[in-house]
Amino acid sequence: MRTNPHVLEVNAHIWFRNLQRQGGGSPQTIADVPQENLLKFKNLGFDAIWLMGVWLESPVSRQIARNDKAINDYLQKVHPDYSKEDIVGSQYSIYGYDVHPLFGNNEDLLKFKKRLNDIGIALILDFAGNHLSVDHPLTLSEPEVFVRSQSEPHDKTLFFQTKNGDWMAHGKDPYFPPWTDTVQINHFNPKARKFLTDSLLKISKLCDGLRCDMVMLMLNKVFKNAWGSYVSESAPQEEFWPQAIRAVKEDAPLFVFGAEVYWGLEWEVQEIGFDYTYDKILYDRLLMSSPQDILGHLSAEHLYQKRSIRFISNHDEQTPTAAFGVEKSKAAATVAATISGMRLFTIPQLWGAKERLPIQYIPKDFEIDQDIFNFYKKLLSIVNDPCFHGGQASMKRISPVNDEDQTSTNIMAWVWTQFTTCKIVAINYSGAPARCRLPIDRAPKDEILQITEEFTQQVLRVPTDEAKKIGLRLEFKPYECKIFTSEFC
Repeated sequence: MRTNPHVLEVNAHIWFRNLQRQGGGSPQTIADVPQENLLKFKNLGFDAIWLMGVWLESPVSRQIARNDKAINDYLQKVHPDYSKEDIVGSQYSIYGYDVHPLFGNNEDLLKFKKRLNDIGIALILDFAGNHLSVDHPLTLSEPEVFVRSQSEPHDKTLFFQTKNGDWMAHGKDPYFPPWTDTVQINHFNPKARKFLTDSLLKISKLCDGLRCDMVMLMLNKVFKNAWGSYVSESAPQEEFWPQAIRAVKEDAPLFVFGAEVYWGLEWEVQEIGFDYTYDKILYDRLLMSSPQDILGHLSAEHLYQKRSIRFISNHDEQTPTAAFGVEKSKAAATVAATISGMRLFTIPQLWGAKERLPIQYIPKDFEIDQDIFNFYKKLLSIVNDPCFHGGQASMKRISPVNDEDQTSTNIMAWVWTQFTTCKIVAINYSGAPARCRLPIDRAPKDEILQITEEFTQQVLRVPTDEAKKIGLRLEFKPYECKIFTSEFC
């Protein structure tokens, strides 16, 4: 993948089932997906597809989802014509690390991977190392792999009883209720660690990288705080992830590990071997903070920035139009797409979906907001330029137009340079008009400086002396984004 790669999250069930509904030569397995559908990803400039939800489905998880009151009440409100047959088990309640029969088998997935690789696209899959499905066969054959209570627990929402009579814990984030369709793995148990490592080695043969779910829950200190009173083993001397990542990369040095991680543990997780980590801090600041707070986050150490996953959408968050509003979402997307790091998008984001649907729900049709889709096609074509991947990024200073007008404080700017090409990104991250002067540090000897704005293709012609002395005067509508291309910055 390129530096600063573009990744598209694709809900495998929704995407594949709707390909099959198209009829005619619809694919029987994932290996049969028509080439034109793969080329759509390529033509949009994506370096990788994160195919979310390809693993074996838990029968119990499916029943839990279909009977879940919150899911049914929500779908009744937003999709009243839904059917329970359109609800599947959670893609993170994994029954086994083999391909779901809907998509064929492991060999079909390998063929699909090769076809993607042949057109320059990597395949990323999921790994949920913290837990498995509540009905996973290991709960009966290897109960010591999981967190158990030695006696009947008082809190029956946190534990469940297997057919063998063991009381096992559900997987859990300490800040949220337990995931009742999962069972919590005992990360201090040697058999559990071997099972997880063997699973990673197996999966790594089927893809080019993994998005690893809730990685911080597997750190020794986090696991001990959450479950230490229930396990007899002591914390291992080494964290799980460094040895597991080493094992995979011995055979596949270019294999990519991405981590879902929160709580300020991103740098620590990068340090133990992950290539990329979620940047939820940026998401939260884009949603709620000022341009100065956003710029403060973007001034962090360069290597940390380069290894961050930038997003304003994923399957856990509200859709950007719902969370940000249409115009602010476009500005937020432009920020995330033009800074260093892995740049993550989703199909509902590109199509302008108005509400987040449960990941267990497989809708039969979609409404595409053509204005939003056209915006993303344009943005992706702009940031597909080599300068945004092989160039060097730095913050760009701006100035107010005069002492009375301080709206320039709402404008963020940075520049990418590669050889003689400059890409200047300037964004008014506010709901009011704003103005600034953009200094030009390097200008041509010609009398006129010519610079092109990429979204509108407007060409600005400014006297070079004026550009050198006071910079370009720029005016912005609320949340307006400008990306300039020039030989001079």
